Amino acid sequence: MTFQEFLHISFSPVNTVLSVLLILAVIYWLFTIITGLDIDIGIDADFDTDVDAPDGQIHVTDSSSDFIQFLKFLNLDIVPISYFLTIALFFTWLGSFYVEVYFSPELWIAVLTVFPMFLLGILFTKLLLKPLNPFFREINHKGEKPHDFLGREGRMKSTIHGDKTGILEVFIGSDPMTLMVKSKDGEKIEHGTKVIIVDEDPQRKFYYVATEIRFLN
Repeated sequence: MTFQEFLHISFSPVNTVLSVLLILAVIYWLFTIITGLDIDIGIDADFDTDVDAPDGQIHVTDSSSDFIQFLKFLNLDIVPISYFLTIALFFTWLGSFYVEVYFSPELWIAVLTVFPMFLLGILFTKLLLKPLNPFFREINHKGEKPHDFLGREGRMKSTIHGDKTGILEVFIGSDPMTLMVKSKDGEKIEHGTKVIIVDEDPQRKFYYVATEIRFLN
């Protein structure tokens, strides 16, 4: 295969989006390696409708939604999601590329194959990263005890209200960590709001947050 043929297949109508996303992922990691900065690529999330993608590990509760439990199945409570998505995207692109090379299907068929390719990609990524779970667990937790989070300030990575569970990002030193949290008084707390961890679930499955500490008279 010539380089010209490689480019033609990589930027075919089906593969163009995947190729561009992969190029952006490579640029992101190069920038991260060179500068040492961690770019926040989270998406505003309300768990009824949207998805949040924080870079740290996700602390998942037993009572979380099916989507959060699916993240746990993929080990995203241990593996940083940016690593996981980059590798899954690469496998999706690779599968779509070789389908185009060997089968040259009709456009609509090629588009439909991207979805099972992505599912296979994330499953293969889960298996590929599984041996590294102890390593990720070690660098993510840093030996931090759950009670040490009380009183810490963080930034919401999702919108919460009532009894809804959301994601909070806190920093332990320079290391980002994500916790499952609920609003202490049920008030609505928007994505991006700075909050304080004021309490924790008795079983330490999630934490309660508030925009300010309220003292009883």
